[in-house]
Amino acid sequence: MSTSLLSLILLFVAIYLCFGATLFVNQGRFIYFPDRTIFTTPAQIGLPYQSVTFAAADGVRLHGWFIPADSDKSVILFCHGNGGNISHRLETIDIIHRLGHPLFIFDYRGYGESQGIPTEAGTYLDAEAAWKYLLTEREIDPSRIILFGRSLGGAVAAWLSSRKAPRACILESTFTSAPEMAAALYPFFPAALLCRFSYDTLAAVKNITCPLLIVHSTEDEIVPFRQGRALFAAAHEPKTFLQINGNHNAGFLLSGKFYQEGLATFLTETEKNSQKPALLPAFDPA
Repeated sequence: MSTSLLSLILLFVAIYLCFGATLFVNQGRFIYFPDRTIFTTPAQIGLPYQSVTFAAADGVRLHGWFIPADSDKSVILFCHGNGGNISHRLETIDIIHRLGHPLFIFDYRGYGESQGIPTEAGTYLDAEAAWKYLLTEREIDPSRIILFGRSLGGAVAAWLSSRKAPRACILESTFTSAPEMAAALYPFFPAALLCRFSYDTLAAVKNITCPLLIVHSTEDEIVPFRQGRALFAAAHEPKTFLQINGNHNAGFLLSGKFYQEGLATFLTETEKNSQKPALLPAFDPA
């Protein structure tokens, strides 16, 4: 073996090991992408809202918005994904408001105006605190709360749904677990073995007993469509799968009316307290 070839191999190995060490030590930076700046509010789209603060069980102060609705429909507790903050979710807020549901959306620790630094355990505590806020401060019965999580927020919503008794649960663009997600993102590296995070959505859905809607796009370039199908396969009845199109971050917008009607169908059946899952077609761009 020539000296130049050996040097090239050693350089490759060094880069490979360096990347692995960086990935292992700085895993949080690969998972959480918080933004501290609240750059807009629901008032920007003409919606009334209340800015609220509440505390997690470990004392961390959290921030959220409560957007009322002119109906007695169940309140949707929304857990957002791993980037930005609640002010990046105005499209979602508008969609849920148009469906006639009150909404409580909050920021995890380290996001927006919430204190602290994001961690897996912290996101669970924060979601549980948001749930408790609705029960104690708003005096809303658990049977009138629908948990809705998107992307990483789906893992958080599934965890909470498996431990509480919500009216229903919606998981959108959600992965099966953090290690499996790491393996999908870094197939050239044993990322799953080095992953220190769990976010085991697959285990959580097996313990969800309320009506469940799983939404996933066939064109999701971040969370493989097969992971959404795996969650659906593991879940108990009553369950529904809504297949949409579009990329990971904008699939719910690109699927437009089809997505909104799919949500409306599931929510309407849920409000009727039906134990039969709604039958929803796959997205047809035509």
